[in-house]
Amino acid sequence: MKILVCVKRVPAPGARINITADGQQVDTAFLGFTVSPHEECAVEQAVQLVEKHGGEVTVLTLGPAEAQEQLRTAVSTGAVKAVLVPIDVDDWDPQRTAQAIATVISGLELANGKYDLILFGNESADSCGYQVGIRTALKLDRPIVNGAKGLEVENGVATVRRESDAGVEIYKLKTPACVGVKEGINLPRYPTMKGRLASKKVEITQSTPLGDVGGLKLITLRRPPERASNTKILGTGPEAASAVVDLLEELGVFK
Repeated sequence: MKILVCVKRVPAPGARINITADGQQVDTAFLGFTVSPHEECAVEQAVQLVEKHGGEVTVLTLGPAEAQEQLRTAVSTGAVKAVLVPIDVDDWDPQRTAQAIATVISGLELANGKYDLILFGNESADSCGYQVGIRTALKLDRPIVNGAKGLEVENGVATVRRESDAGVEIYKLKTPACVGVKEGINLPRYPTMKGRLASKKVEITQSTPLGDVGGLKLITLRRPPERASNTKILGTGPEAASAVVDLLEELGVFK
């Protein structure tokens, strides 16, 4: 089984995000970066499927040269190949990104055969656009289900489980297919020392990005207003115990 996972380099979740003075970019001066959490789960799901069925996992990202760090992290947890589609700016619009990714994937498949599955994160942690995976699947003429909280493959059919307000939806897709993975489908493993050392030796293939500018254009970025929260101290020492019990009863913990 051959699986390709598209990942994205994003600011570490929970970090304070500042905007540049012109309102066009995130100020990255004091930010750490990681793989988008949904895509961490997509990599883990791909590795689990390959461990079960055999095959290999390839990771791909469109981003700056620094995104090689995120590719190597994915390799350290079980992927074996990595592809960087380098761009000089921080981000492309979803239409252009999808076109570039689809073109690169088509080239890889022409040389090495089709991928049984192409996995995406449900959405990226920074822009939360929900678009790139769907647009890429459309350009590759493949079915896609987003929001996957379960994924198994048997006899060339991918069974996708997706939660909804009405319950659980089950989809069956004939491979090759695309799936958007949602955080919580699994618990991503930590890189091992052996994996980290191996990832440093992996050659990262670079592919020229080709894509026309899409119809979506960034106007400006704004930080949402900060909301202050008040902390109430119930007490200190043993005398606080009764106040804690009263609060737990109020919250319905004790019945």
